[in-house]
Amino acid sequence: MDLNWLQDFACLGRTLNFTRAAEERNITQPAFSRRIKSLEIWLGVPLIKRSTYPVQLSDAGQQFLPVARATIANLTDIRQSIRAEERGSTAFQRFAVLHTISVNYLSRRIADLEQKFPDLRVRVYSDNLSTCCQLLLEANCDFLLYYNYKDVAPNFDGNVFARKDIGTDPFIPVAETTAATAGEWYLDGTDAREIPYLGYDPSSFLGTVVDQTIGTRKPPLKLRYMDALTEAIKRRVLSGSGVAWLPESAVSDEIADGKLIQVGKGTWEATLTLSVFCSLDRLDATGRKVWDAL
Repeated sequence: MDLNWLQDFACLGRTLNFTRAAEERNITQPAFSRRIKSLEIWLGVPLIKRSTYPVQLSDAGQQFLPVARATIANLTDIRQSIRAEERGSTAFQRFAVLHTISVNYLSRRIADLEQKFPDLRVRVYSDNLSTCCQLLLEANCDFLLYYNYKDVAPNFDGNVFARKDIGTDPFIPVAETTAATAGEWYLDGTDAREIPYLGYDPSSFLGTVVDQTIGTRKPPLKLRYMDALTEAIKRRVLSGSGVAWLPESAVSDEIADGKLIQVGKGTWEATLTLSVFCSLDRLDATGRKVWDAL
């Protein structure tokens, strides 16, 4: 038995797609398929109905999925507890978090928590939403922080975990002040001139939020650059390269200093809710204190 087999199966049980699951597990699809097959050989029964599309779990697969998830969680908890005991120190509180939340919120919040809990030790996993959700499902983190927005749901059953909404962050279109003024890069303007646009991957969480915010309107945005990282897009905006939607927490200082200007208000804005998820029954005493303090 290999723990990776269980983690692979848990991922496949959630996505029901071999290609997507292999990508999330960061291995090739043939290697991923071989590991699922190895698990089936070890169990002695098929876990997947391969004749259907999309893929479905067999009856045995449905029965084994919660066992696999529980085993992953238990082994992860025991490993962390043993390591902490060996070091004679408090276990790490592990956060899975989107990159932009890590930079613009969590780093400051942890500093506040360290003042309240001097023995606090934190490990942060900064990644995309899909990977962060997988870390929570596989019990490889204690807390998941992500932006919640309308119908853009996390990749898991939210009812399984405790959830707390801890703040909001306006998501606003901004540009470098001089370039925006000179080029008249205002979304409510009547001029049909092209506005250089710096965007997110359309399949990403923030890319989906931008698409929903624009809706059926057709502003004269000309896509010039695309990136997955908010901080990378922010740097391009500061260089005067174009307009982009960014969380207000990421640009509030630059707006206050006059370096950036908001180029659309009202319906051009979105509100992101900062939410934290955890499995309460798996938190240690320090984790409970952190949950209550958030």
